[in-house]
Amino acid sequence: MPRSGARTRLCALVACGLLSAGWDGAWAASLKLVVITASTPPRLSFDRYTLRNVFLKKIFVDKEGQRLIPVNLPAGSPLRQAFVQEVTHLPDAQQDDYWNREYFQGVSPPYVLASQQAVVRFVAATPGAVGYVMSCYADSSVRVVFELTLPNEAAAACTERASH
Repeated sequence: MPRSGARTRLCALVACGLLSAGWDGAWAASLKLVVITASTPPRLSFDRYTLRNVFLKKIFVDKEGQRLIPVNLPAGSPLRQAFVQEVTHLPDAQQDDYWNREYFQGVSPPYVLASQQAVVRFVAATPGAVGYVMSCYADSSVRVVFELTLPNEAAAACTERASH
């Protein structure tokens, strides 16, 4: 079995097993959405405000001039919805309006990658890339620069989607 497939199944099984066993409080504290960069991270202090500005492309470069490349998961992804809710605070309609306005100013939205495994691979290989995945997907090829604890309902949706 491929390594990434095994990791996906393990993350989903562990998360679903603990959530269904009623470990909501303890598990929610450990199930994290993590923001990742390449092993040599951009020269930024990562906090919610900075992440919001990176993902809304209001910050284009780090302190040393390295171009920042934020990457998203697909629009229907529960993990993306949780990230947007926790970091950008823009509902879908407002986010669509924002990117329509930005597009006409010459600013494209972040790249969209199909899976958490794709995000890890892209970020590991791309200087300046910034992405987010469930903590169990982050490996030694990337650096975790910020952590968010997911609300129980977001955690359940993320792990449910990962198990399919």
